[in-house]
Amino acid sequence: MLFFRQVCLCLLLSLFLVACGPATPSISLAPTQAIIQRAIALQLEQSQQQLSAQLETTDPGLKISHLKVQTIEPIYLGHLPTYHLQGQYDLEVTLPNQDVTQAANEFDLYLQRQQEGKTWRWLKPEPSETEGRDRWVSYRVR
Repeated sequence: MLFFRQVCLCLLLSLFLVACGPATPSISLAPTQAIIQRAIALQLEQSQQQLSAQLETTDPGLKISHLKVQTIEPIYLGHLPTYHLQGQYDLEVTLPNQDVTQAANEFDLYLQRQQEGKTWRWLKPEPSETEGRDRWVSYRVR
């Protein structure tokens, strides 16, 4: 009888520990390949626009292909489901005089599903003045 009580107590404690663990968003709500491609394109366009402005050139055409998501880490940021995604993609850059293909480019993105579930935002961590804490800047993924 004592053994039975100990087993029941252990099971009950285990259940409480699991129930108190951190909640994570469902993987089934993770962004689609199309959303991830658009977020990578947004990230690339931002850096290309800054570079093109400095060099006083036109923005090149960009085409993302062969997207491979290698890790998905679901987390909550600001009480909204967020997915930390890492992987690789190939990139075709169309320049005025030539086309360039870059294979196996790595990406590391945070994508956040908005409350209504219809839109996504790319979250970009930026160092803040408070040491050890990043500030998140968000951009709508179209």
